[in-house]
Amino acid sequence: MEKKTVSRDGTRLAYEHTGQGPVVVLVSGAMATGATMAPLAAELAGRFGVVVYDRRGRGESGDTAPYAVDREVEDLAALIDAVGGRASLYGVSSGGALVLRAAASGLPVRRAAVYEVPYAMDEAGAAAREEYTERLTETLRQGRHGEAVELFLRLTGLGEDMIRGARQSPMWQSMESVAPSLAHDDAVMGDGRVPHGLLASVDVPVLALAGGASEDGMRRAARAVADAVPDGVYGTLEGQRHLAEPGVLGPVLTQFFAA
Repeated sequence: MEKKTVSRDGTRLAYEHTGQGPVVVLVSGAMATGATMAPLAAELAGRFGVVVYDRRGRGESGDTAPYAVDREVEDLAALIDAVGGRASLYGVSSGGALVLRAAASGLPVRRAAVYEVPYAMDEAGAAAREEYTERLTETLRQGRHGEAVELFLRLTGLGEDMIRGARQSPMWQSMESVAPSLAHDDAVMGDGRVPHGLLASVDVPVLALAGGASEDGMRRAARAVADAVPDGVYGTLEGQRHLAEPGVLGPVLTQFFAA
């Protein structure tokens, strides 16, 4: 990351700003840094000024205790102020939940788009999220970062064989290094259910997307978001799963943010 700005609580945030035009800030999900969003940024930079950043507690950004979701909303406020004072937002997975919270908070947001925010759409999903929160909190309290990563991977539906394989991969050490930030994403997701009251206060256009090849619950959650905000649109990216291809996602976002 080439640039730094400072959030309200003094936390230093690392970011990059590429391209020219109306600003779009890309918000990553769990276990990810701003570098994860770089391929999508490249797709959008021909039309927009695109900002990618390391959320607090990961990459080159700092972290300040105690954590609160409001601090991450303030981080977005600091970034928007640093790059011109107004921006559209895009967030993937739990990063999308943060984008929706930021849009509802009254930040100078022009438009907001989210992809597959993993809200629970039934009681079983909500119970699984509650159990995850309890186990994650205890695991991180004891400093068992590898186990925390495993908990997260199971929550996403990864099988035990794949988790064992992940433990042997070169990426595992970096995954453990950002494991404490899993608590941040868990807090952003709240109780895991669609926050209808919060979404009803969003006063900007929202595009809620899901992959056509993803599980049905992801599409149901995206539809619920689009229905809950006053000005929402639902869209499906055919053939895509939770990690959407930038070449497929980019044109859809370009059309929405250019409107």
